Parts: sequence; structure tokens; C-alpha cells
Amino acid sequence: MRSIHLPTEPTPSTQPHPLLRLGFRPFYLLAALLAALSIPLWLASYKGLLPALPTANMLWHMHEMVFGFGGVVIVGFLFTAGRNWTNLPTPAGGQLAALALLWIAGRVAMLAAPKLGAFVIDGAFLPLCALAFGRVLVQAQSKRNYPILGILALLSLANLLFHAAANGWIPLSPFTPVHGAILMITVLEAVIGGRVIPMFTRNGAPGSQPVSVAWREKTSIALLAATALAWVAGLPGVLVAVVAFAAAGINAWRLIGWAPHATLRVPLLWILHVAYAWVVAGLLLLGFAALGIGSASSAFHALAVGGMSGLILGMITRTALGHTGRMLRAGRAESAMYLMLQAGAVARLCANIIPAGVRDYLLLASAVAWSSAFLLYLFVYAPYLSRARVDGREG
Repeated sequence: MRSIHLPTEPTPSTQPHPLLRLGFRPFYLLAALLAALSIPLWLASYKGLLPALPTANMLWHMHEMVFGFGGVVIVGFLFTAGRNWTNLPTPAGGQLAALALLWIAGRVAMLAAPKLGAFVIDGAFLPLCALAFGRVLVQAQSKRNYPILGILALLSLANLLFHAAANGWIPLSPFTPVHGAILMITVLEAVIGGRVIPMFTRNGAPGSQPVSVAWREKTSIALLAATALAWVAGLPGVLVAVVAFAAAGINAWRLIGWAPHATLRVPLLWILHVAYAWVVAGLLLLGFAALGIGSASSAFHALAVGGMSGLILGMITRTALGHTGRMLRAGRAESAMYLMLQAGAVARLCANIIPAGVRDYLLLASAVAWSSAFLLYLFVYAPYLSRARVDGREG
């Protein structure tokens, strides 16, 4: 993502606190905090160490990882990118603080509020953010980005359907909107990834020649969307498998064209390529699961823990560095974060296929590695995100 250029910059006395100047600042910190705390909390509850908390519920775990963690990072990214795409202001100051407080209230509501209260409080965050983001796109007539707004709207709807299904208000499995949300986020990753990964690779890996072919880019996204629709609609397994395998194949072809081999010495780049490779792996596993080979859990953990979380960590480090005026260079801390996250993703996938006696150790290893990556992010990046840009510019 490029640095922001605005025609006029407010004077320092009129600017809000640095933490509230752009969406990525509070939302990346809140997402990392949730990631660092929620997985250990869920695992402890799941093993009966904290039996009184609702965190032992698998539905709470799924919801918070997809809609709580994934949702707030997406909003933080889109508020930041949307300002760059349109040259118009996105929520900042008091409006941004109110949305951040609403997100925090949603996390509390998921733990302690009555069912209807959690539905209202948690369910309000994504629609309000979609309205704020949509207002900017419409004002700028940024039609190219309307599909992204559509995905955010669908994600909002999926969250509301999750609450309704989990509370027994509608005859729907709560797994369906969660699976749909993960697949929608994967489509969003494919759209944004196609825009930025080849560009970042070209700029950051000297001598690389990433290639983006228009028909292949469009087809890969279309097949991903078709896979999502086929799975959520419960179409016959053979049909789902055919579409999922086709999506995996063309997205693998797409990734190879982006020159991943040229990024091995550049952590800020290879994390994005490896994360996208997890998307391909998740689609393959989803195709096999549709045929009754393996589990859907393995497929969705590959998509969420490896793909979604990997791209999230890669982007929240890169965009935080760029938008706080720092060099786009990964140090030892970033490399450690990326490696820990990959270790956590591999361990979580292995936990699904290893005999039960070893599974608990793998779950523990996965939780420690994955959460430690975001704990380290908090330690390193909290000072960056809560202070003004080092170059004195706005944002």
C-alpha cells in the first residue's frame, strides 16, 4: 500500500491523538490483542481449566476468530486503503474511537451479554463500518472498489446469521455462516492480493518479474467465489470438489506467476506468498472434504490459520511500517512473527490428522506459536501505532 497523499494536511493542533488518525492504528492493535488472548483462553476453557466461561464453546471460538479478529483487521485495512484509493477522509478522531469502543463492547457482549444484547452490539459493528466505507467510495465514485464493499456487506450479513443460527432463531447450522465468512474473506484476499502482491514483489525483490494475466486473475477470483457458493449452498460433493480443485489449480498458477521464488530473502514478501499458498492448500483440502476424504475442519483451518492469518500478519506489519513513515524492511522481530505463525498453522493442521494421544500437544503448540506471533506484534508495534508518523506527515 502506498503512503497517503492528501491535498491539505491539518495542523498538529487540530489533529486527533495519533492512535485515532487512521483506521489501521486502533484496529490492528485491537486485533493483535484479541489474537494474543483469545486462543489461550479458548484452549484453557476447552480443556476444562476455565469451565465457567463461555469461551469453552466452539461457537465462541469460531465467531471471535472470524468476525472479531478477521473482521476488525479487514475494516482497519479498508479504512486506510480507502483513504488512499479515494483521497477522501475515512473515519478518524471521535468517529473512529466510537467504532473501536463498539468493537470492544462486542467482545464483552460475546462473553457476558444476553443473546439479544450480543446480537445487537456485536452485530452493529460491521454494518456501521460498511456504511462508513461505502460513503467514501460512493462520494469518490470509486466503482472499481464496489465489489469489496459488497464483500464487507455480505460479511456483515453472515455475522447476523451466525447469531440467529447459534441462538436457534432460524433453522440454520451456525457453521454455515462461519464457513461462508471464511470463504468470503478468502475471496477478498484474492482480490486485494492480486492488486498488491505482484506490485510489492516487483518493487521489493530486485530482478523479479511477477506476471499478472488479466483473464487468469479474473477466473481465479470467479472460481473462488463459485467454490464459496457451492459449499455454502450444500451442492453435491462431486460438484463442489470439481469447482474447488479448479479454483486451487488456477490460484496456484496465479501464485507461481507472481514469482514467489524471488522473495525467499525478503520476509515482508515471502510471508504474503506463503500465506497465499495456504489458500491453495485450503481449496484442495476443501475439495477432498467434499468427496468425504479428510475433514472440512482441516480445510477451513488451512484457509483461516494459514491463509487469512498469514496475510493479515504480513499486511499489518507492512502497512503499519509504511503508514507510520518507517522503512519497509523486516527485522528479526518480524521474521520471528512470521515463522511462529507458520509453525502454529502447521501444528494446527497436523492436530487434525495425528492420533488423539498427540493431538493435545499439537493444539497447545499451535496456540502458543500463533498467539506469540501476535503478542510480539503488540510489543513491537504498539509504540509505532500510538505515536505520530516519524516523517511528520498526516496519518
